[in-house]
Amino acid sequence: MPHYISVGSIPHKRHTQFRQPNGQLYSEQLFSTEGFSNDYSLLYHIHPPTQIIQTDEPINAAPQIAEEKMLQHRSFEGFHIQPQKDYLQSRQHILVNNDCQIAFAAPQQSMHNYFYKNADADELIFIHEGTGKLLTQYGELSFAYGDYLIIPRGTIYQIQFDNDNNRLFIVESFSPYRYPKKYTSKNGQLLEHSPYCERDIRIPENLQTLDIKGDFIIKTKKKNVLYSLHYATHPFDVVGWDGCCYPFAFSIHDFEPVTGRVHQPPPVHLTFEANNFVVCSFVPRLYDYHPQAIPAPYNHSNIDSDELLYYVDGDFMSRKNVTRGMLTLHPAGIPHGPHPGAVEKSIGAKETKELAVMVDTFHPLMLTKQALEIENKGYTMSWAE
Repeated sequence: MPHYISVGSIPHKRHTQFRQPNGQLYSEQLFSTEGFSNDYSLLYHIHPPTQIIQTDEPINAAPQIAEEKMLQHRSFEGFHIQPQKDYLQSRQHILVNNDCQIAFAAPQQSMHNYFYKNADADELIFIHEGTGKLLTQYGELSFAYGDYLIIPRGTIYQIQFDNDNNRLFIVESFSPYRYPKKYTSKNGQLLEHSPYCERDIRIPENLQTLDIKGDFIIKTKKKNVLYSLHYATHPFDVVGWDGCCYPFAFSIHDFEPVTGRVHQPPPVHLTFEANNFVVCSFVPRLYDYHPQAIPAPYNHSNIDSDELLYYVDGDFMSRKNVTRGMLTLHPAGIPHGPHPGAVEKSIGAKETKELAVMVDTFHPLMLTKQALEIENKGYTMSWAE
């Protein structure tokens, strides 16, 4: 999805001899999320990235499904997920289907003694609270409140947090994330009418080549099983790389909203696409400017998609009793809209300061046991006058 870049030392031609100062060959690695048929990068290691010296007993990491089928509006308090020290243990799956898995996380500590690789899914990590750095074979990405981190599947990474107060909203995708088709040219460039452009995409910086031998644990998730694989050399021994497949960051604060004389439908907030779901960004914006405009969204029928809205900050005029970190689920099959009184209240308003992330899935989501533990009971009936 991102544009081509080249970092560090690479040979003039791919798949040709590239030698270290001591005469040994660097080890070339092709990295791509769809075999040889999609965007890729080539990384050049000091040591072969294949030297496994030990494996531990695998751990079941599958979400615990509580409800496979349902037809009612639901609401969950994301900040009721209890903080945990370990990054992986803090990740709590809430809603899942065969296209994506959605989780909350509240890690308190950095990843010091292991690395992580999701071999199943690309990851979108939205930073609700916390700052730090994402460390990868490609370099470093600094992150802060409002950042989307897009991490292609198979990327080995560590996260360093600056403090113990961190809140993350995570969407794992079993297909690659991509820029919305309606915003890209035939060659993949973001067009003039796109709400963001390549200047807003932050790429890894400060490539550090770590030539260290020892015992390095890469916890790898495959088919919802977590494997601890021990490698003989540090995974960040890359001297250079080039290509179009790498992690990057994009801030929701750099998303430029589309407005109009009357209320604009949710697709104007489209930010990323994957197979069978999309991710949208709701950001501070001016309201509609028709003299008789109704800023509140109209009632609409969810026939083909489950709609999730993760509330980040601000005043959401279409909802009652919204809290930071709340996640609402409006499933396919029944309509939803503003809460009672919200429509009249919105008339005359000039702008909104709301900030939210929306995920629309085109196949139904299933609820986990962790979701039921943080559910707001009675949300289904909250439209009754």
